[in-house]
Amino acid sequence: MKQSIFTPVLITGCLIIMISFAIRASFGVFQIPIATENGWLRADFSLAIAIQNLAWGFGQPIFGAIAEKIGDRKAIIMGAVVYAVGLMLSAGATLPIQHQLYEVLVGFGIAGTGFGVILAVVGRASSDENRSMSLAIATAAGSAGQVIGAPIAEAMLQIMSWQVVFLWFAAAILGTLLLLPFMRAPQAASKVELEESMGAILTRAFKDPSYTMIFLGFFSCGYQLAFITAHFPAFVAEVCGPIMAGGILSSVGVNTTSALGAVAISLIGLANIVGTLAAGYLGKRYSKKYLLAGVYAGRTIIAAWFILTPMTPATVIVFSVLMGSLWLATVPLTSGLVAHLYGLRYMGTLYGIVFFSHQLGSFMGVWLGGKLYDLYGSYDAVWWVGVGVGAFSALVHLPIRENRPAAMA
Repeated sequence: MKQSIFTPVLITGCLIIMISFAIRASFGVFQIPIATENGWLRADFSLAIAIQNLAWGFGQPIFGAIAEKIGDRKAIIMGAVVYAVGLMLSAGATLPIQHQLYEVLVGFGIAGTGFGVILAVVGRASSDENRSMSLAIATAAGSAGQVIGAPIAEAMLQIMSWQVVFLWFAAAILGTLLLLPFMRAPQAASKVELEESMGAILTRAFKDPSYTMIFLGFFSCGYQLAFITAHFPAFVAEVCGPIMAGGILSSVGVNTTSALGAVAISLIGLANIVGTLAAGYLGKRYSKKYLLAGVYAGRTIIAAWFILTPMTPATVIVFSVLMGSLWLATVPLTSGLVAHLYGLRYMGTLYGIVFFSHQLGSFMGVWLGGKLYDLYGSYDAVWWVGVGVGAFSALVHLPIRENRPAAMA
């Protein structure tokens, strides 16, 4: 009997990721309100979000290992609690150093409720036939969170302070714990995988040049996504704000200088739902390494076009849709490639280590965005670095050996 792709594990995992990523994707909306209220430099807030991304990267393999040693649900509980505590403490931060330290907790919380843990559970709960698409659907749920996260945060900021919004977000992430009774997955690993220790599989992966290339290639994904998420709303507000000031939205009292940025983040998430599902569909039928190279090449071309073209509300919308179609398309392909090459038993840990490279890129993208903006009053240099690392990632995936090592087959 053919297994349905929409299992309780997949549906529950999608809901948890959606809420977690809705909160995470909204942080760029808070940049101007927090910096303005506290008199912080742009780099102060940027460093806090950069630290959040780095902590997320450190936390991902840790939570993956916790899930594989003591249980998926316990790892998710720990992640949700840490996430909520970080948000509540951040709501009371008045100094940059406080906010930056509290974002460590937020980053670890995202790790415990995000892709590393959830995708590993979904992967084990899926059949071989459905796994690629299941991973894509769970990834697309993160995009659905991005669709709603920034606009909800923007709407809430119109009626309450950013501190209160953070407290509501803390309550929302704790609410995901009510879904955990449905988060059960079988141990879908081969006999060989079950008999091998984590150390043996990690050693094999670390000695494999293909794993190293996957690790290096994921850096640009984090750089581009984190920079855009954290800085794009402010970037759009400053460049397009004067153009939008006389528009229809402004005449009815809507703050168009921030609304377009929030809409852009939402459009990226909306387009990515389609793009990620397409990546999952194609990943089942075609070489994952060539698909990844194509995604990175596409991002590189789109970013270069955008920075070379005079920015208007129309180009912002076009860029958001094009970049969004490739936004998280790398995740089901990368996680699926890791599972294919090294098995499901320690997928959470192995993908978590690869994801650390992603978060190193995230740290650099967010921090450089604020630092270079404060130095030069422009984001242009940060955009061009993103173009360069995107081209590197497109090339580094090409030599990957996509055949599974004999010991794991």
